[in-house]
Amino acid sequence: MPTFGLVDCNNFYASCERVFNPRLEGRPVVILSNNDGCIIARSNEAKQLGIPMGAPYYRWRKLCEENGVHVFSSNYELYGDMSQRIMQILAEMCPDIEIYSIDEAFLRVESFNQQDIIKYAKHIRETIKRCTGIPVSIGIAPSKTLSKVANHIAKKQRRNGVFDLRNTKMQEAVLSQFAVDNIWGIGRRLSEQLNTMNIYTAKELRDSDPKAMRRRFSVVMEKTIQELGGISCLSLESIKARKQIISSRSFGRWVTALEEIEEALSCYTNTACQKLREQGSVAGGVSVFLHTNLFSEKGIRYHNNASCLFENPTGDTRHIISAAKKCLRSIYKFGLQYKKTGIVLLDLSPKQYQQQDFFSAQVAEENDLLMQTVDSINRKLGKNTVFYCAEGTTRPWQMRSDLRTPRYTTRWGELLEVKIAGDVKPFSTSSC
Repeated sequence: MPTFGLVDCNNFYASCERVFNPRLEGRPVVILSNNDGCIIARSNEAKQLGIPMGAPYYRWRKLCEENGVHVFSSNYELYGDMSQRIMQILAEMCPDIEIYSIDEAFLRVESFNQQDIIKYAKHIRETIKRCTGIPVSIGIAPSKTLSKVANHIAKKQRRNGVFDLRNTKMQEAVLSQFAVDNIWGIGRRLSEQLNTMNIYTAKELRDSDPKAMRRRFSVVMEKTIQELGGISCLSLESIKARKQIISSRSFGRWVTALEEIEEALSCYTNTACQKLREQGSVAGGVSVFLHTNLFSEKGIRYHNNASCLFENPTGDTRHIISAAKKCLRSIYKFGLQYKKTGIVLLDLSPKQYQQQDFFSAQVAEENDLLMQTVDSINRKLGKNTVFYCAEGTTRPWQMRSDLRTPRYTTRWGELLEVKIAGDVKPFSTSSC
Protein backbone atom coordinates (compact mmCIF):
# COMPACT_ATOMS: atom_id res chain seq x y z
CA MET A 1 0.00 0.00 0.00
CA PRO A 2 1.45 3.41 -0.91
CA THR A 3 2.55 5.60 1.99
CA PHE A 4 3.41 9.25 1.45
CA GLY A 5 5.18 11.73 3.66
CA LEU A 6 4.90 15.46 3.07
CA VAL A 7 7.81 17.47 4.46
CA ASP A 8 6.98 21.16 4.79
CA CYS A 9 9.26 23.85 6.24
CA ASN A 10 7.60 25.91 8.96
CA ASN A 11 7.31 29.60 8.02
CA PHE A 12 10.24 29.03 5.68
CA TYR A 13 11.33 32.59 4.86
CA ALA A 14 11.06 33.71 8.48
CA SER A 15 12.88 30.55 9.63
CA CYS A 16 15.76 31.27 7.24
CA GLU A 17 16.17 34.71 8.82
CA ARG A 18 16.12 33.18 12.31
CA VAL A 19 18.89 30.69 11.49
CA PHE A 20 21.42 33.54 11.31
CA ASN A 21 19.77 35.74 13.93
CA PRO A 22 18.57 33.61 16.89
CA ARG A 23 17.28 36.76 18.63
CA LEU A 24 14.31 36.62 16.25
CA GLU A 25 13.10 33.36 17.81
CA GLY A 26 9.66 33.86 19.34
CA ARG A 27 9.33 37.36 17.91
CA PRO A 28 7.06 38.52 15.05
CA VAL A 29 8.79 38.50 11.65
CA VAL A 30 7.51 39.77 8.30
CA ILE A 31 9.10 39.37 4.85
CA LEU A 32 8.38 41.85 2.04
CA SER A 33 8.07 41.29 -1.71
CA ASN A 34 10.14 42.81 -4.52
CA ASN A 35 10.80 46.52 -3.96
CA ASP A 36 9.52 46.13 -0.39
CA GLY A 37 5.93 46.41 -1.58
CA CYS A 38 3.73 43.70 -0.05
CA ILE A 39 3.89 41.22 2.81
CA ILE A 40 4.65 37.76 1.41
CA ALA A 41 5.63 35.78 4.54
CA ARG A 42 4.86 35.94 8.26
CA SER A 43 5.94 34.11 11.36
CA ASN A 44 3.27 32.66 13.65
CA GLU A 45 3.72 35.61 15.98
CA ALA A 46 3.04 38.05 13.12
CA LYS A 47 -0.05 36.09 12.11
CA GLN A 48 -1.38 36.36 15.66
CA LEU A 49 -1.18 40.16 15.34
CA GLY A 50 -3.63 39.94 12.44
CA ILE A 51 -1.14 40.92 9.73
CA PRO A 52 -2.57 39.51 6.47
CA MET A 53 -0.74 37.84 3.64
CA GLY A 54 -0.29 39.92 0.48
CA ALA A 55 -1.21 43.22 2.12
CA PRO A 56 0.64 46.41 1.10
CA TYR A 57 3.28 47.05 3.75
CA TYR A 58 2.64 50.79 3.99
CA ARG A 59 -0.83 50.06 5.39
CA TRP A 60 0.61 47.92 8.19
CA ARG A 61 3.83 49.79 8.87
CA LYS A 62 2.42 51.58 11.94
CA LEU A 63 1.14 48.35 13.51
CA CYS A 64 4.48 46.67 12.87
CA GLU A 65 6.37 49.54 14.50
CA GLU A 66 4.05 49.61 17.51
CA ASN A 67 4.35 45.85 18.09
CA GLY A 68 8.07 45.45 17.49
CA VAL A 69 7.66 43.42 14.31
CA HIS A 70 10.96 42.65 12.59
CA VAL A 71 10.56 43.51 8.90
CA PHE A 72 12.94 42.24 6.17
CA SER A 73 13.26 42.57 2.42
CA SER A 74 13.03 39.26 0.60
CA ASN A 75 16.40 37.49 0.36
CA TYR A 76 15.64 34.97 -2.39
CA GLU A 77 19.27 34.01 -2.90
CA LEU A 78 19.52 32.89 0.72
CA TYR A 79 16.14 31.17 0.71
CA GLY A 80 16.92 29.31 -2.51
CA ASP A 81 20.26 28.05 -1.21
CA MET A 82 18.74 26.90 2.09
CA SER A 83 16.02 25.09 0.12
CA GLN A 84 18.61 23.26 -1.96
CA ARG A 85 20.39 22.09 1.20
CA ILE A 86 17.16 20.76 2.69
CA MET A 87 16.15 18.95 -0.52
CA GLN A 88 19.62 17.39 -0.77
CA ILE A 89 19.29 16.02 2.77
CA LEU A 90 15.85 14.60 1.95
CA ALA A 91 17.13 12.99 -1.27
CA GLU A 92 19.96 11.31 0.65
CA MET A 93 17.61 10.01 3.34
CA CYS A 94 14.75 8.95 1.02
CA PRO A 95 15.50 8.51 -2.70
CA ASP A 96 11.81 8.48 -3.71
CA ILE A 97 11.18 12.22 -3.60
CA GLU A 98 9.19 14.87 -5.45
CA ILE A 99 10.25 18.46 -4.82
CA TYR A 100 6.90 20.23 -4.85
CA SER A 101 7.96 23.80 -4.04
CA ILE A 102 10.79 25.77 -2.46
CA ASP A 103 9.77 24.53 1.01
CA GLU A 104 7.81 21.31 0.37
CA ALA A 105 8.61 17.79 -0.80
CA PHE A 106 6.66 14.54 -1.05
CA LEU A 107 8.33 11.25 -0.07
CA ARG A 108 7.38 7.61 -0.66
CA VAL A 109 8.11 5.77 2.58
CA GLU A 110 6.22 2.44 2.32
CA SER A 111 9.52 0.62 1.77
CA PHE A 112 10.39 1.27 5.40
CA ASN A 113 9.11 -0.96 8.18
CA GLN A 114 5.59 0.28 8.97
CA GLN A 115 6.34 0.50 12.67
CA ASP A 116 9.48 2.52 12.04
CA ILE A 117 8.01 5.15 9.70
CA ILE A 118 7.14 7.54 12.53
CA LYS A 119 10.55 7.06 14.10
CA TYR A 120 12.25 7.68 10.76
CA ALA A 121 10.13 10.76 10.10
CA LYS A 122 11.26 12.18 13.44
CA HIS A 123 14.85 11.36 12.48
CA ILE A 124 14.44 13.26 9.19
CA ARG A 125 13.02 16.23 11.04
CA GLU A 126 15.85 16.24 13.60
CA THR A 127 18.50 15.89 10.88
CA ILE A 128 17.20 18.86 8.90
CA LYS A 129 16.99 20.97 12.05
CA ARG A 130 20.52 20.04 13.10
CA CYS A 131 22.10 20.54 9.65
CA THR A 132 20.25 23.67 8.52
CA GLY A 133 18.46 25.12 11.55
CA ILE A 134 15.10 25.01 9.71
CA PRO A 135 12.11 23.40 11.53
CA VAL A 136 9.89 21.14 9.42
CA SER A 137 6.60 19.31 9.86
CA ILE A 138 5.85 15.90 8.34
CA GLY A 139 2.44 14.46 7.52
CA ILE A 140 2.11 10.72 6.76
CA ALA A 141 -0.84 9.19 4.91
CA PRO A 142 -1.81 6.69 2.16
CA SER A 143 -2.27 9.45 -0.47
CA LYS A 144 -0.68 12.79 -1.30
CA THR A 145 -3.87 14.72 -0.55
CA LEU A 146 -4.24 13.09 2.86
CA SER A 147 -0.56 13.73 3.59
CA LYS A 148 -1.30 17.42 3.02
CA VAL A 149 -4.09 17.19 5.60
CA ALA A 150 -1.79 15.33 8.00
CA ASN A 151 0.92 17.96 7.57
CA HIS A 152 -1.60 20.70 8.32
CA ILE A 153 -2.29 19.03 11.67
CA ALA A 154 1.37 18.28 12.37
CA LYS A 155 2.22 21.95 11.83
CA LYS A 156 -0.52 23.34 14.06
CA GLN A 157 -1.22 20.75 16.74
CA ARG A 158 1.70 18.35 17.18
CA ARG A 159 4.69 19.21 19.35
CA ASN A 160 6.89 16.58 17.71
CA GLY A 161 6.03 17.90 14.22
CA VAL A 162 4.90 14.50 12.86
CA PHE A 163 1.31 13.32 12.34
CA ASP A 164 0.26 9.86 11.10
CA LEU A 165 -3.06 9.72 9.21
CA ARG A 166 -2.94 6.11 7.98
CA ASN A 167 -5.56 4.86 10.42
CA THR A 168 -9.08 4.93 8.91
CA LYS A 169 -10.76 5.86 12.21
CA MET A 170 -8.34 8.75 12.57
CA GLN A 171 -9.14 9.85 9.00
CA GLU A 172 -12.85 9.83 9.85
CA ALA A 173 -12.34 12.05 12.89
CA VAL A 174 -9.93 14.46 11.20
CA LEU A 175 -11.81 14.90 7.92
CA SER A 176 -15.09 15.60 9.70
CA GLN A 177 -13.46 18.67 11.27
CA PHE A 178 -11.33 19.73 8.27
CA ALA A 179 -12.77 22.64 6.29
CA VAL A 180 -13.21 21.96 2.58
CA ASP A 181 -11.44 25.19 1.60
CA ASN A 182 -8.26 23.92 3.28
CA ILE A 183 -8.04 20.87 1.01
CA TRP A 184 -5.13 20.81 -1.41
CA GLY A 185 -6.37 22.04 -4.80
CA ILE A 186 -9.68 23.44 -3.53
CA GLY A 187 -9.54 27.20 -3.82
CA ARG A 188 -11.91 29.87 -2.56
CA ARG A 189 -14.20 29.90 -5.60
CA LEU A 190 -14.44 26.12 -5.77
CA SER A 191 -15.14 25.87 -2.05
CA GLU A 192 -17.96 28.41 -2.44
CA GLN A 193 -19.53 26.22 -5.12
CA LEU A 194 -19.20 23.19 -2.86
CA ASN A 195 -20.81 25.11 0.00
CA THR A 196 -23.90 25.66 -2.18
CA MET A 197 -24.10 21.84 -2.37
CA ASN A 198 -23.95 21.63 1.45
CA ILE A 199 -20.36 20.36 1.35
CA TYR A 200 -18.42 22.14 4.07
CA THR A 201 -15.94 19.55 5.34
CA ALA A 202 -13.41 17.18 3.80
CA LYS A 203 -15.48 14.22 5.00
CA GLU A 204 -18.58 15.49 3.19
CA LEU A 205 -16.55 15.89 0.01
CA ARG A 206 -15.00 12.44 0.42
CA ASP A 207 -18.46 10.85 0.79
CA SER A 208 -19.87 12.52 -2.34
CA ASP A 209 -20.32 10.62 -5.63
CA PRO A 210 -16.98 10.80 -7.51
CA LYS A 211 -18.52 10.22 -10.95
CA ALA A 212 -21.22 12.86 -10.47
CA MET A 213 -18.65 15.35 -9.16
CA ARG A 214 -16.44 14.65 -12.16
CA ARG A 215 -19.30 15.45 -14.53
CA ARG A 216 -20.05 18.67 -12.67
CA PHE A 217 -16.45 19.81 -12.13
CA SER A 218 -13.52 17.85 -13.59
CA VAL A 219 -11.45 14.69 -13.35
CA VAL A 220 -9.24 16.52 -10.84
CA MET A 221 -12.19 16.71 -8.44
CA GLU A 222 -12.81 12.98 -8.86
CA LYS A 223 -9.18 12.23 -8.02
CA THR A 224 -9.31 14.53 -4.98
CA ILE A 225 -12.34 12.64 -3.64
CA GLN A 226 -10.64 9.29 -4.14
CA GLU A 227 -7.45 10.58 -2.52
CA LEU A 228 -9.46 11.73 0.52
CA GLY A 229 -10.77 8.17 0.70
CA GLY A 230 -7.25 6.81 0.94
CA ILE A 231 -6.96 5.70 -2.70
CA SER A 232 -3.71 6.97 -4.19
CA CYS A 233 -4.31 8.58 -7.60
CA LEU A 234 -1.34 10.94 -7.68
CA SER A 235 2.13 9.43 -7.93
CA LEU A 236 5.42 11.19 -7.34
CA GLU A 237 6.46 13.33 -10.27
CA SER A 238 10.03 13.86 -11.39
CA ILE A 239 11.27 17.37 -12.04
CA LYS A 240 10.40 18.28 -15.62
CA ALA A 241 12.45 20.62 -17.73
CA ARG A 242 10.77 23.99 -18.22
CA LYS A 243 9.24 24.65 -21.62
CA GLN A 244 10.19 28.31 -21.31
CA ILE A 245 12.21 30.35 -18.83
CA ILE A 246 11.25 33.87 -17.75
CA SER A 247 13.44 36.32 -15.86
CA SER A 248 12.20 39.81 -14.99
CA ARG A 249 12.08 42.35 -12.17
CA SER A 250 10.54 45.73 -11.53
CA PHE A 251 13.03 48.58 -11.32
CA GLY A 252 13.74 50.16 -7.97
CA ARG A 253 12.95 53.58 -9.48
CA TRP A 254 11.69 55.02 -12.74
CA VAL A 255 14.18 54.36 -15.54
CA THR A 256 14.31 56.33 -18.78
CA ALA A 257 17.82 55.76 -20.18
CA LEU A 258 18.24 52.93 -22.68
CA GLU A 259 21.69 52.11 -21.27
CA GLU A 260 20.28 51.36 -17.80
CA ILE A 261 17.49 49.21 -19.22
CA GLU A 262 20.06 47.29 -21.25
CA GLU A 263 22.07 46.65 -18.08
CA ALA A 264 19.01 45.34 -16.27
CA LEU A 265 17.97 43.16 -19.21
CA SER A 266 21.50 41.74 -19.48
CA CYS A 267 21.44 40.87 -15.78
CA TYR A 268 18.07 39.10 -16.09
CA THR A 269 19.28 37.31 -19.22
CA ASN A 270 22.31 35.98 -17.37
CA THR A 271 20.03 34.59 -14.65
CA ALA A 272 17.76 32.94 -17.22
CA CYS A 273 20.73 31.39 -19.06
CA GLN A 274 22.08 29.88 -15.85
CA LYS A 275 18.72 28.17 -15.29
CA LEU A 276 18.74 27.06 -18.92
CA ARG A 277 22.09 25.31 -18.58
CA GLU A 278 21.21 23.84 -15.18
CA GLN A 279 18.40 21.85 -16.76
CA GLY A 280 20.59 20.83 -19.71
CA SER A 281 18.67 22.78 -22.34
CA VAL A 282 19.33 25.23 -25.15
CA ALA A 283 17.08 28.04 -26.40
CA GLY A 284 15.83 28.48 -29.93
CA GLY A 285 14.92 32.13 -29.48
CA VAL A 286 14.12 34.99 -27.12
CA SER A 287 11.28 37.39 -26.44
CA VAL A 288 11.86 40.70 -24.65
CA PHE A 289 9.18 42.88 -23.07
CA LEU A 290 9.26 46.42 -21.71
CA HIS A 291 6.57 48.53 -20.08
CA THR A 292 5.83 51.62 -18.02
CA ASN A 293 3.56 51.58 -14.95
CA LEU A 294 0.39 50.12 -16.47
CA PHE A 295 -1.69 51.03 -13.41
CA SER A 296 -0.76 54.68 -13.26
CA GLU A 297 -3.44 57.23 -14.00
CA LYS A 298 -0.79 59.78 -14.88
CA GLY A 299 1.74 59.60 -17.68
CA ILE A 300 1.83 57.46 -20.80
CA ARG A 301 1.02 53.76 -20.53
CA TYR A 302 3.19 51.72 -22.85
CA HIS A 303 3.78 48.02 -23.24
CA ASN A 304 5.55 46.21 -26.05
CA ASN A 305 7.56 43.11 -26.80
CA ALA A 306 9.83 41.81 -29.55
CA SER A 307 11.12 38.33 -30.41
CA CYS A 308 13.81 36.73 -32.50
CA LEU A 309 14.85 33.17 -33.33
CA PHE A 310 18.40 31.81 -33.51
CA GLU A 311 19.91 30.02 -36.48
CA ASN A 312 21.07 27.31 -34.07
CA PRO A 313 19.73 26.71 -30.52
CA THR A 314 22.20 27.95 -27.91
CA GLY A 315 22.91 28.28 -24.21
CA ASP A 316 25.67 30.85 -24.66
CA THR A 317 24.86 33.83 -22.44
CA ARG A 318 26.88 36.21 -24.60
CA HIS A 319 24.94 35.38 -27.74
CA ILE A 320 21.58 35.56 -25.96
CA ILE A 321 22.39 38.92 -24.31
CA SER A 322 23.30 40.35 -27.72
CA ALA A 323 20.03 39.13 -29.23
CA ALA A 324 18.00 40.43 -26.27
CA LYS A 325 19.50 43.92 -26.56
CA LYS A 326 18.62 44.06 -30.26
CA CYS A 327 15.01 43.20 -29.40
CA LEU A 328 14.99 45.84 -26.67
CA ARG A 329 16.21 48.59 -28.99
CA SER A 330 13.39 47.86 -31.40
CA ILE A 331 10.68 48.54 -28.78
CA TYR A 332 12.33 51.24 -26.67
CA LYS A 333 10.78 54.72 -26.89
CA PHE A 334 12.74 57.76 -25.75
CA GLY A 335 11.34 59.92 -22.95
CA LEU A 336 9.11 57.38 -21.20
CA GLN A 337 9.48 56.34 -17.56
CA TYR A 338 9.83 52.56 -17.54
CA LYS A 339 8.87 50.29 -14.68
CA LYS A 340 9.86 46.79 -15.79
CA THR A 341 11.65 44.72 -18.39
CA GLY A 342 12.30 41.03 -18.81
CA ILE A 343 13.24 38.17 -21.11
CA VAL A 344 11.61 34.88 -22.08
CA LEU A 345 13.75 32.05 -23.44
CA LEU A 346 11.73 30.27 -26.12
CA ASP A 347 11.63 26.92 -27.91
CA LEU A 348 13.73 25.06 -25.33
CA SER A 349 15.14 21.66 -26.25
CA PRO A 350 17.55 19.16 -24.64
CA LYS A 351 21.16 20.05 -25.30
CA GLN A 352 22.14 16.47 -26.18
CA TYR A 353 19.81 16.55 -29.18
CA GLN A 354 21.21 19.83 -30.50
CA GLN A 355 21.94 19.70 -34.21
CA GLN A 356 24.83 21.83 -35.49
CA ASP A 357 25.88 22.58 -39.02
CA PHE A 358 29.32 21.50 -40.22
CA PHE A 359 30.97 24.92 -39.86
CA SER A 360 29.67 25.87 -36.40
CA ALA A 361 30.20 22.61 -34.49
CA GLN A 362 33.71 23.42 -33.23
CA VAL A 363 32.79 26.99 -32.26
CA ALA A 364 29.74 25.71 -30.33
CA GLU A 365 31.93 23.23 -28.43
CA GLU A 366 34.35 25.99 -27.43
CA ASN A 367 31.45 28.19 -26.31
CA ASP A 368 30.05 25.35 -24.20
CA LEU A 369 33.40 24.90 -22.47
CA LEU A 370 33.53 28.63 -21.68
CA MET A 371 30.01 28.60 -20.21
CA GLN A 372 30.86 25.50 -18.13
CA THR A 373 33.94 27.28 -16.79
CA VAL A 374 31.96 30.40 -15.85
CA ASP A 375 29.25 28.33 -14.13
CA SER A 376 31.86 26.30 -12.26
CA ILE A 377 33.63 29.41 -10.94
CA ASN A 378 30.36 30.96 -9.76
CA ARG A 379 29.30 27.74 -8.02
CA LYS A 380 32.59 27.48 -6.16
CA LEU A 381 33.33 31.12 -5.38
CA GLY A 382 29.85 32.59 -5.11
CA LYS A 383 27.17 33.95 -7.41
CA ASN A 384 28.31 36.60 -9.90
CA THR A 385 31.98 36.17 -9.10
CA VAL A 386 32.28 36.22 -12.89
CA PHE A 387 29.67 38.32 -14.69
CA TYR A 388 29.29 40.16 -17.99
CA CYS A 389 30.23 43.81 -18.51
CA ALA A 390 26.86 44.38 -20.12
CA GLU A 391 25.26 43.89 -16.67
CA GLY A 392 26.94 47.02 -15.29
CA THR A 393 28.60 47.46 -11.91
CA THR A 394 26.72 50.15 -9.96
CA ARG A 395 23.24 49.05 -11.12
CA PRO A 396 21.17 52.01 -9.87
CA TRP A 397 18.06 50.44 -11.48
CA GLN A 398 18.00 47.35 -9.29
CA MET A 399 15.13 46.58 -6.93
CA ARG A 400 14.83 48.25 -3.58
CA SER A 401 15.78 45.89 -0.78
CA ASP A 402 16.72 48.30 1.99
CA LEU A 403 15.88 45.77 4.71
CA ARG A 404 17.54 42.69 3.20
CA THR A 405 19.85 40.66 5.41
CA PRO A 406 23.23 39.43 4.09
CA ARG A 407 23.31 36.47 1.68
CA TYR A 408 25.28 34.44 4.18
CA THR A 409 25.61 31.19 2.25
CA THR A 410 26.32 32.36 -1.31
CA ARG A 411 28.49 35.49 -1.08
CA TRP A 412 32.01 35.47 0.34
CA GLY A 413 31.76 39.16 1.17
CA GLU A 414 28.61 38.58 3.24
CA LEU A 415 29.72 35.69 5.43
CA LEU A 416 28.52 35.78 9.02
CA GLU A 417 31.08 37.53 11.24
CA VAL A 418 31.70 36.38 14.81
CA LYS A 419 33.24 38.90 17.18
CA ILE A 420 34.78 37.91 20.51
CA ALA A 421 34.75 40.45 23.30
CA GLY A 422 37.70 40.83 25.66
CA ASP A 423 41.28 39.62 25.43
CA VAL A 424 41.84 36.41 23.53
CA LYS A 425 44.99 34.40 24.17
CA PRO A 426 46.87 33.12 21.12
CA PHE A 427 46.15 29.49 20.29
CA SER A 428 48.95 27.10 21.20
CA THR A 429 49.20 23.48 20.11
CA SER A 430 51.14 22.65 23.28
CA SER A 431 48.00 23.22 25.34
CA CYS A 432 46.04 20.53 23.42
